[in-house]
Amino acid sequence: MIALKVLILCVTFVYIYWKLNFDSKISMSQFFQSLQDREPAYLLLFTGMAAINWSFEIVKWKLVISRIRQLSFLAAARQSLMALTVSLATPNRIGDYGAKAYFYDKSLRKQVLLLNLFSNLVQMLITVLFGIFGIAYVVINFGIELSISHTIILITILVVMALTGYFFKEKELFIKGLSIAAVWNYFKSLTSSVVWKVSLFSLFKYLVFSTLFLLMLHFFQRGISIFEVYPLIFAMYLMVSVVPTLFILDVVVRGGVAVYLFSLVGIGEWPILATVTGMWLLNFVLPALWGGYYLITYKK
Repeated sequence: MIALKVLILCVTFVYIYWKLNFDSKISMSQFFQSLQDREPAYLLLFTGMAAINWSFEIVKWKLVISRIRQLSFLAAARQSLMALTVSLATPNRIGDYGAKAYFYDKSLRKQVLLLNLFSNLVQMLITVLFGIFGIAYVVINFGIELSISHTIILITILVVMALTGYFFKEKELFIKGLSIAAVWNYFKSLTSSVVWKVSLFSLFKYLVFSTLFLLMLHFFQRGISIFEVYPLIFAMYLMVSVVPTLFILDVVVRGGVAVYLFSLVGIGEWPILATVTGMWLLNFVLPALWGGYYLITYKK
């Protein structure tokens, strides 16, 4: 068990080190140098907003897992942060599912997976709703022409996915006893109170996260328009959410999408990449390091 903990921490720390030193499109020394000339109050604000963002995530986990176990906020925080540490170096943080399931008895792990899936799907739904508005804004206001062939391909893929889901809804997925129909029935069994609260906190989390990006972008480049930038942020988060990425490419993908979108309103590459880097440090690296402490001291 100790060897496994050490291995997980080593992988996480090597991943973070590699990201900061070899996979960043901007010099980290230049990034930190730029912070020295700024008002420290901004940094405190950004850190506080990142903490609020994670608090909403922890409350969401506390809510959904209450179906099988009542957790204190601190216990939910430990599980959430340890799961982040374990999953940080996995594609699209898929390891979060296994990590959270590990905290519970084998008889409960299937339910834990479903509850975690529900929470993530609600968050994704919020991202899609705002993202559609953002993409529509970009297309309408910046004269971006949609390729007919690409549109047809996208519609075809969506139709095929819908038909596949419908005709194979009774088939087991990767886990024995779980089918699309079974998953849907389980979701319907959740109380309306839990569903609405998880949805509300997912919305709060999304708005705080998006506002933090906006403020940090303003921090690195003054004079940006809130009304222009917010829709671009919404579009960016949808685009990076639907593109599967390996862990070694996630920041590159986010940075590339952000540079393209924000260049439409004349924002330079450096402030965009600095913002993406700052968001990654505050919302993933620091919580993962904190989760590493919980992981090394964890006893099941």
